[in-house]
Amino acid sequence: MRVLSGIQPSGSLHIGNYFAMMKRMIEYQNSSDLFCFIVNYHALTTVIDGKTLAENTLNAAIDFLSLGIDPNKSVFFVQSDVPEVTELTWILSNQTPVGLLQRAHSYKDKIAKGISPNHGLFSYPVLMAADILLYSGEKVPVGKDQKQHVEIARDIAIKFNNVYGDVLVIPEPDIDKNVATVPGIDGQKMSKSYNNTIKIFAREKEIKKAVMSIVTDSTPVDQPKDPDKSVLFKIYSLFLDKNEKEQLRDRFLTPGLRYGDVKKELFARIMDYFAPFRERQQYYMNHREEVINILEKGAEKAKEEAGNLMEKVRSVTGLNYREVR
Repeated sequence: MRVLSGIQPSGSLHIGNYFAMMKRMIEYQNSSDLFCFIVNYHALTTVIDGKTLAENTLNAAIDFLSLGIDPNKSVFFVQSDVPEVTELTWILSNQTPVGLLQRAHSYKDKIAKGISPNHGLFSYPVLMAADILLYSGEKVPVGKDQKQHVEIARDIAIKFNNVYGDVLVIPEPDIDKNVATVPGIDGQKMSKSYNNTIKIFAREKEIKKAVMSIVTDSTPVDQPKDPDKSVLFKIYSLFLDKNEKEQLRDRFLTPGLRYGDVKKELFARIMDYFAPFRERQQYYMNHREEVINILEKGAEKAKEEAGNLMEKVRSVTGLNYREVR
C-alpha cells in the first residue's frame, strides 16, 4: 500500500498539524510504502517573500524529522525538487472542468476571507492532484478539510483514465474520525490563519499562554461540565488513551472540576509528550547540511518514480513525439 501526503511550509507546526496528519504519516512508515514531502509550490499561494519560503521549507523538514519521519523507511523530499509535478499539473489541467474547481470549498473560503483570487489559488487542487497521482498514491492521510481535494484528485484521475486508459492510480482519502478536525484554542479549526494554535516547538512560555487561553464556558465549579461541548476536553483527549479519556470524562461530569487545573495538567502533558521531539529539533537545527542531504537523497528516489509515471503519461497523451517513426 502506497501512502502519500505532504505539508505546507507556511510557518510553525502546531498540534493540529501533528494529530490530523503527521502522526499517522509517521506511523505508516513502519507498515507501508510512504512518500512524504514538503509542498513548497503550494506555499507560493500565501508566501511571497523568497527568503521566508526557503527558511520555512528547511524548518518544516527539520520539524518533520524531529517528529519521527525516518528517511530510511520513507521517501522524504521537497516538492520543488521534482519539477515533473508541474508538468503533470498542466497535463491534468486539460482534463479538469472549471466547474469542478469552482466548487472547491477551500477556494471559496479563502476568497470570503478577503484573499485576492489568482490562478494559483484557483488551480491549487490540480497541483495537489498531481502531487498524489505522480507517485501513484493509493491512500492519502488528510484532515477533514482536505477531503474534498482528494476527491477532486480522484475525479481528475478517473476522467484522465477514461480518455487515455488506466494510467493513473485512483487515490482514497484516509481520515481518522477521532481527529478529523482538531479544534483551536478558540473552538474553530486549529489554523495559523486563525491565530488559534498551540505550537509544538514554541517556547515554553508561549505554549503555556496558548493552553491557558483555551475557551471554556461559565459553568460554576460546583456543577458538572459537558465534555462533548468542551474545547478543552477535545484538545486534552488528543494526548490520552481510551481509559484516560474516560477518566477525564468522568471528572468533567463530576462537580468540583476547575478548568484552570485541567489546563495546567494539559500544559504539563504537552511538554512531556513533545520533549524528545524538541531535543531532536535542536540537533537538526545545528546540523542543517545533514537535513539537506536527506532531502536530496529523497528527491532522487522520488524523481525515479515520477519519471516512470511521466514516461507513460507523455506516451499516451502524444507528447512523446519520438515514438512516431
